[in-house]
Amino acid sequence: MRKKTESNGMEELEESKISKFQWFLVIFIPLIFALTVALIVLTVAGVNVAEKAKEMSAKIPFIESGVKNEQQKDAARSDEKDSIKLEKLEMEIENKQKEIDKLEGIIDTRDKSIEKAEAEKQQLQIEMNQLKVSQSGNAKAFKDIIRTYETMAPKKSAPIIIEMNDQDALKILSSMKASTLAKVLENMSTADAARLTKKLSEQSTQEEG
Repeated sequence: MRKKTESNGMEELEESKISKFQWFLVIFIPLIFALTVALIVLTVAGVNVAEKAKEMSAKIPFIESGVKNEQQKDAARSDEKDSIKLEKLEMEIENKQKEIDKLEGIIDTRDKSIEKAEAEKQQLQIEMNQLKVSQSGNAKAFKDIIRTYETMAPKKSAPIIIEMNDQDALKILSSMKASTLAKVLENMSTADAARLTKKLSEQSTQEEG
Protein backbone atom coordinates (compact mmCIF):
# COMPACT_ATOMS: atom_id res chain seq x y z
CA MET A 1 0.00 0.00 0.00
CA ARG A 2 2.85 2.31 0.88
CA LYS A 3 4.62 1.53 -2.38
CA LYS A 4 1.46 2.32 -4.30
CA THR A 5 1.20 5.73 -2.62
CA GLU A 6 4.83 6.55 -3.38
CA SER A 7 4.35 5.54 -6.99
CA ASN A 8 1.30 7.79 -7.30
CA GLY A 9 3.33 10.72 -5.84
CA MET A 10 6.14 10.28 -8.34
CA GLU A 11 3.67 10.19 -11.21
CA GLU A 12 2.02 13.40 -10.01
CA LEU A 13 5.43 15.16 -9.70
CA GLU A 14 6.44 14.11 -13.20
CA GLU A 15 3.07 15.24 -14.56
CA SER A 16 3.58 18.60 -12.83
CA LYS A 17 7.02 19.07 -14.43
CA ILE A 18 5.68 18.11 -17.86
CA SER A 19 2.76 20.49 -17.41
CA LYS A 20 5.10 23.42 -16.57
CA PHE A 21 7.36 22.63 -19.52
CA GLN A 22 4.34 22.49 -21.81
CA TRP A 23 3.19 25.88 -20.56
CA PHE A 24 6.72 27.26 -21.13
CA LEU A 25 6.66 25.96 -24.70
CA VAL A 26 3.17 27.25 -25.32
CA ILE A 27 3.94 30.79 -24.03
CA PHE A 28 7.67 31.44 -24.61
CA ILE A 29 8.13 30.07 -28.14
CA PRO A 30 5.18 31.99 -29.66
CA LEU A 31 6.40 35.12 -27.86
CA ILE A 32 9.89 34.77 -29.34
CA PHE A 33 8.39 34.10 -32.76
CA ALA A 34 6.11 37.16 -32.47
CA LEU A 35 9.05 39.38 -31.43
CA THR A 36 11.17 38.10 -34.32
CA VAL A 37 8.39 38.77 -36.82
CA ALA A 38 7.84 42.24 -35.32
CA LEU A 39 11.54 43.08 -35.60
CA ILE A 40 11.60 41.94 -39.24
CA VAL A 41 8.49 43.98 -40.07
CA LEU A 42 9.82 47.11 -38.34
CA THR A 43 13.20 46.76 -40.05
CA VAL A 44 11.58 46.39 -43.48
CA ALA A 45 9.37 49.41 -42.69
CA GLY A 46 12.53 51.48 -42.13
CA VAL A 47 12.11 51.88 -38.38
CA ASN A 48 15.31 52.19 -36.36
CA VAL A 49 14.66 49.35 -33.94
CA ALA A 50 17.65 50.10 -31.71
CA GLU A 51 16.63 53.77 -31.37
CA LYS A 52 13.01 52.83 -30.62
CA ALA A 53 14.14 50.34 -28.00
CA LYS A 54 16.28 53.03 -26.44
CA GLU A 55 13.33 55.47 -26.36
CA MET A 56 11.04 52.86 -24.79
CA SER A 57 13.61 51.82 -22.23
CA ALA A 58 14.12 55.49 -21.32
CA LYS A 59 10.44 55.61 -20.27
CA ILE A 60 10.92 52.80 -17.74
CA PRO A 61 11.78 54.46 -14.36
CA PHE A 62 14.93 52.60 -13.33
CA ILE A 63 16.21 52.38 -16.92
CA GLU A 64 15.40 56.06 -17.49
CA SER A 65 17.49 56.94 -14.42
CA GLY A 66 20.40 54.89 -15.75
CA VAL A 67 20.11 56.52 -19.17
CA LYS A 68 20.11 60.00 -17.63
CA ASN A 69 23.16 59.18 -15.55
CA GLU A 70 24.94 57.87 -18.63
CA GLN A 71 23.91 60.96 -20.60
CA GLN A 72 25.20 63.18 -17.82
CA LYS A 73 28.49 61.29 -17.78
CA ASP A 74 28.74 61.61 -21.57
CA ALA A 75 28.01 65.35 -21.32
CA ALA A 76 30.65 65.76 -18.58
CA ARG A 77 33.23 63.87 -20.66
CA SER A 78 32.32 65.96 -23.72
CA ASP A 79 32.64 69.20 -21.72
CA GLU A 80 36.03 68.09 -20.38
CA LYS A 81 37.27 67.27 -23.90
CA ASP A 82 35.99 70.63 -25.18
CA SER A 83 37.71 72.41 -22.28
CA ILE A 84 41.03 70.66 -22.99
CA LYS A 85 40.70 71.42 -26.69
CA LEU A 86 39.89 75.07 -25.93
CA GLU A 87 42.94 75.41 -23.67
CA LYS A 88 45.11 73.86 -26.37
CA LEU A 89 43.77 76.25 -29.00
CA GLU A 90 44.27 79.25 -26.71
CA MET A 91 47.87 78.15 -26.08
CA GLU A 92 48.50 77.79 -29.83
CA ILE A 93 47.03 81.26 -30.44
CA GLU A 94 49.25 82.71 -27.71
CA ASN A 95 52.35 81.05 -29.21
CA LYS A 96 51.47 82.33 -32.69
CA GLN A 97 50.99 85.84 -31.30
CA LYS A 98 54.44 85.65 -29.69
CA GLU A 99 55.93 84.62 -33.04
CA ILE A 100 54.14 87.50 -34.76
CA ASP A 101 55.39 89.98 -32.13
CA LYS A 102 58.93 88.64 -32.56
CA LEU A 103 58.77 88.96 -36.35
CA GLU A 104 57.31 92.46 -36.08
CA GLY A 105 60.20 93.39 -33.75
CA ILE A 106 62.72 92.04 -36.28
CA ILE A 107 61.02 93.93 -39.11
CA ASP A 108 60.92 97.13 -37.04
CA THR A 109 64.63 96.83 -36.21
CA ARG A 110 65.44 96.12 -39.85
CA ASP A 111 63.38 99.11 -41.00
CA LYS A 112 65.22 101.35 -38.54
CA SER A 113 68.58 100.02 -39.77
CA ILE A 114 67.55 100.69 -43.36
CA GLU A 115 66.41 104.22 -42.48
CA LYS A 116 69.70 104.86 -40.65
CA ALA A 117 71.76 103.53 -43.57
CA GLU A 118 69.74 105.65 -45.99
CA ALA A 119 70.28 108.77 -43.86
CA GLU A 120 74.02 108.06 -43.66
CA LYS A 121 74.13 107.53 -47.42
CA GLN A 122 72.38 110.87 -48.03
CA GLN A 123 74.77 112.61 -45.62
CA LEU A 124 77.80 111.13 -47.38
CA GLN A 125 76.36 112.18 -50.72
CA ILE A 126 75.96 115.76 -49.45
CA GLU A 127 79.51 115.79 -48.11
CA MET A 128 80.84 114.38 -51.38
CA ASN A 129 79.01 117.03 -53.39
CA GLN A 130 80.36 119.74 -51.08
CA LEU A 131 83.89 118.37 -51.46
CA LYS A 132 83.55 118.30 -55.23
CA VAL A 133 82.41 121.93 -55.20
CA SER A 134 85.28 122.82 -52.85
CA GLN A 135 87.79 121.00 -55.00
CA SER A 136 86.40 122.63 -58.10
CA GLY A 137 86.66 126.03 -56.42
CA ASN A 138 90.19 125.32 -55.17
CA ALA A 139 91.27 124.15 -58.60
CA LYS A 140 89.88 127.28 -60.16
CA ALA A 141 91.53 129.45 -57.51
CA PHE A 142 94.86 127.66 -58.02
CA LYS A 143 94.65 128.16 -61.77
CA ASP A 144 94.05 131.83 -61.18
CA ILE A 145 97.13 131.98 -58.92
CA ILE A 146 99.31 130.29 -61.56
CA ARG A 147 97.98 132.64 -64.20
CA THR A 148 98.86 135.59 -61.96
CA TYR A 149 102.43 134.39 -61.40
CA GLU A 150 102.88 133.70 -65.09
CA THR A 151 101.78 137.23 -66.02
CA MET A 152 104.05 138.79 -63.40
CA ALA A 153 107.54 139.85 -64.31
CA PRO A 154 110.04 137.12 -63.30
CA LYS A 155 111.95 139.69 -61.24
CA LYS A 156 108.87 140.22 -59.06
CA SER A 157 107.57 136.61 -58.89
CA ALA A 158 110.96 134.98 -58.13
CA PRO A 159 111.50 136.71 -54.69
CA ILE A 160 107.91 135.90 -53.66
CA ILE A 161 108.25 132.20 -54.53
CA ILE A 162 111.54 131.95 -52.64
CA GLU A 163 109.82 133.13 -49.46
CA MET A 164 107.23 130.31 -49.70
CA ASN A 165 107.71 126.85 -48.16
CA ASP A 166 109.12 124.31 -50.60
CA GLN A 167 105.79 122.46 -50.99
CA ASP A 168 103.85 125.55 -52.15
CA ALA A 169 106.77 126.78 -54.23
CA LEU A 170 107.09 123.45 -56.03
CA LYS A 171 103.34 123.33 -56.61
CA ILE A 172 103.42 126.72 -58.35
CA LEU A 173 106.66 126.16 -60.27
CA SER A 174 105.58 122.71 -61.54
CA SER A 175 102.36 124.22 -62.92
CA MET A 176 104.12 126.98 -64.89
CA LYS A 177 104.99 126.78 -68.53
CA ALA A 178 108.58 125.70 -69.19
CA SER A 179 109.55 129.10 -70.67
CA THR A 180 108.09 131.01 -67.72
CA LEU A 181 109.71 128.61 -65.21
CA ALA A 182 113.15 129.15 -66.77
CA LYS A 183 112.86 132.92 -66.49
CA VAL A 184 111.72 132.73 -62.83
CA LEU A 185 114.64 130.46 -61.90
CA GLU A 186 117.10 132.83 -63.64
CA ASN A 187 115.98 135.59 -61.28
CA MET A 188 116.76 133.52 -58.17
CA SER A 189 120.05 133.07 -56.44
CA THR A 190 122.16 130.17 -57.65
CA ALA A 191 121.58 128.21 -54.43
CA ASP A 192 117.79 128.68 -54.44
CA ALA A 193 117.53 127.90 -58.13
CA ALA A 194 119.64 124.72 -57.71
CA ARG A 195 117.63 123.58 -54.66
CA LEU A 196 114.25 124.07 -56.26
CA THR A 197 115.37 122.58 -59.58
CA LYS A 198 116.53 119.44 -57.76
CA LYS A 199 113.22 119.13 -55.91
CA LEU A 200 111.27 119.64 -59.14
CA SER A 201 113.29 116.83 -60.73
CA GLU A 202 112.66 114.49 -57.78
CA GLN A 203 108.92 115.30 -57.84
CA SER A 204 108.75 114.59 -61.57
CA THR A 205 110.52 111.26 -61.09
CA GLN A 206 108.10 110.22 -58.32
CA GLU A 207 105.07 111.14 -60.44
CA GLU A 208 106.42 109.15 -63.39
CA GLY A 209 107.17 106.22 -61.11
